[in-house]
Amino acid sequence: MSDMMTVRPGEMRAVRVFHLDLAPEHVRFLRDEPGALADALGVPDLDPAHVQILKIADLDELGLATYLTEGAGVEEAEVAPDRARLDALTGYVLILLSRAHQGRAETLTPRKGIVPVAVYGQPATDWTGERIATESALPGRVPPRAARARARRIGGGIFVVVMVLVALILWLVLR
Repeated sequence: MSDMMTVRPGEMRAVRVFHLDLAPEHVRFLRDEPGALADALGVPDLDPAHVQILKIADLDELGLATYLTEGAGVEEAEVAPDRARLDALTGYVLILLSRAHQGRAETLTPRKGIVPVAVYGQPATDWTGERIATESALPGRVPPRAARARARRIGGGIFVVVMVLVALILWLVLR
């Protein structure tokens, strides 16, 4: 569990799960009061965008293990050994993503009633992909800047021709 309590500097893809063995009023306080959860975990600050407190009963048939794989991006193979234990939890859970620590190295010291359950990793994003085969991605298309420059040249040429014709007509009329 020491790995679960230690947040490394720059950590970005860890998902920590805690069981909240607390009264519902205390859970609401932790969820709604700014800074209360950070204080309860013994850290100076947490980014609330990367913290979730869930009532397990609200997950219905989905279950906590499936929520972690589908909602938090944890790989199924990593959750599989703990599936029965995760789905047996009742009450409330805290899902703490490492981004909540904003890149700081911290040691979590949770208060009584905040019970560590597990820590999982989120896979890194795979930025590789296939070659795009749509017509718009094919080479040979004129870039927008070149198309605008060509349109300006054509427009300028037409303007010169029209002005020469107007000048010629005026010269013939006034002569």
